[in-house]
Amino acid sequence: MTDEQGPELPVPIISTSIGDFLYPPPAERRVGAIIRWWESRRPAFNLIVGGSGLLAITFAAVGSVLPPNAPGFRIIFLPVILYGVLANICYSLGPAIEILLDKIWGRDVLPAGPALFRAGLTFSVGLTLVFPTIIVIVGWVLRVLGVVG
Repeated sequence: MTDEQGPELPVPIISTSIGDFLYPPPAERRVGAIIRWWESRRPAFNLIVGGSGLLAITFAAVGSVLPPNAPGFRIIFLPVILYGVLANICYSLGPAIEILLDKIWGRDVLPAGPALFRAGLTFSVGLTLVFPTIIVIVGWVLRVLGVVG
């Protein structure tokens, strides 16, 4: 039995905005280039995580007016601002880790920037959405059960 296959067809490369954003080419292996690469993505990171925060606040507002015994909603801005500052401090660890990896292993390790960026963005959005959602749901269930009034 022979294994005859036709000629390999070229795989088309499809470029999408989200794909280009999440899977960009890495920075050059220089400290300044790595920092510029990360800083060029910081505004988009802030918009995405901030948008997630607005979604979480909206969910909290809706959850706080659901019966029974709806406590109403009020936002306290200090934790929101503090969360944004802490998210940006954590974001700054990305280029520091990438530079450290490059200094330790040099060309023996692939550039880590795109993977670190995706992991950090995913974690930040998840953290921004999950904890407020859990708090709202638990609070509502406790109100329904009559544990809190």
